[in-house]
Amino acid sequence: MKKLFLSLALALATAGMCMAQNVLYVSTNGSARADGSAPDKAMKDLQKALDNATDGTTIRIAEGNYLGKLDAGYVEISQWITLEGGWNSDFTQRDPLKYITKMEPTEAQRGSNGVKGLITLSKLDDVMATQPKGTLTIDGIMFNYGLENSYKPNDPSDPRNGCPSKAFETGRMEDATPPQLNHQIIKADGSVAGNVIIRNCLFANSPYFGIQFISRLGEIEIYNCVFISNRYGAVRIGGSSKASDTQYKTNVKFHHNTVAFSWCRDKSMEDMGYGYEFMTGANGDLYNNIFLCNNYAAIARTHTDYPNLEKNRKTNVYDNLFFMNAADLQLPPSGGGKWTNVPVSRFEEVDEAILPKYEGNKELTGDDAFVKVIDQDYLQAFATLKVVSSQSFDANSAANLYRQAHGMNMQGSETIRVSMYGNRYSFDKAMLFFGAKSGYGAQKSK
Repeated sequence: MKKLFLSLALALATAGMCMAQNVLYVSTNGSARADGSAPDKAMKDLQKALDNATDGTTIRIAEGNYLGKLDAGYVEISQWITLEGGWNSDFTQRDPLKYITKMEPTEAQRGSNGVKGLITLSKLDDVMATQPKGTLTIDGIMFNYGLENSYKPNDPSDPRNGCPSKAFETGRMEDATPPQLNHQIIKADGSVAGNVIIRNCLFANSPYFGIQFISRLGEIEIYNCVFISNRYGAVRIGGSSKASDTQYKTNVKFHHNTVAFSWCRDKSMEDMGYGYEFMTGANGDLYNNIFLCNNYAAIARTHTDYPNLEKNRKTNVYDNLFFMNAADLQLPPSGGGKWTNVPVSRFEEVDEAILPKYEGNKELTGDDAFVKVIDQDYLQAFATLKVVSSQSFDANSAANLYRQAHGMNMQGSETIRVSMYGNRYSFDKAMLFFGAKSGYGAQKSK
């Protein structure tokens, strides 16, 4: 009996040790050589914690700004873990809106983060998987690319700057070519063969999508997040599917998010600029979100899948609020030519195969209290946004006469000036969107 008791005690102690090791602690006040096994042994380097984690580990992150190994400007996740930001410095309280855990690179990280997202998901694919391999949760982290991006000066006296007033933090975002870099905030190397939960996060000022990845199979849920001033689009999640498939293996639930000021690909503002983009290979349910001031369309449903998959595809949009988007829903051209842009008031008329569930969507009125939460200078400038294009071509110029004589094409020039484009949105003002409207958009963290 005594021997049995000792064996049981040893087993319980070992189990307790395993449970304790299943949580790692990270703090900017921690030590580079700590093992992260307890609050007073917190690691300083988030990437080190990620490298030491195993499937099922929870990494608790105290308030502060985390820039990866040796401040490279990114981290990589290769395990099915939970990242849990928003803890106070001694890990006794958690409130992501009070104890802010950031990933906010600066100009110092230009070049060192290469083509990595702020978070890059790697080694989470498995081409043989028939069931989700695990669950990855990212909870309570505030992402902001606005201090690393290239912008024109905040000088409204020069129209080339695209700066409406001195109230702006910056002029317009620089063009897509260098020095402007293309980085997603969350991206994946390869597909993701499991479930993903992203909640209570801010995605601000990305030069190239807020979230973009391909899911091989699994449930994706994104909620209680704010997406603001992201170029190309806020969210684009596709699935892996084959022509022989008849059903999707990826389902996306996107709800209670605030999606604002998604910007087009470049300053000519002729493509991209989506809040949420339905992609092939994945079903989607969008509900209780607020889509406002998206530069091309709040929601895009422009991609068509293989016929045997398309007929079973579910893209539901219901109980959302819309405000001052260039288009509320964008569909493929009905007879060729331009996209079909559908206002929220006409969602009922969209083919049932495209919007099986459409009820409860509304246009937000300008006198709603929520509108006052928006940076009023930014909103006013967006409402009066101007794109001015001028062209110059002289067939008889010396340069073109020379080119003609040598059988080369003649050249002209085009100048595009914009009153604003992708200007940095204030981090502090973006945080005000959390809980700004009960029941819709990003709520307080849960």
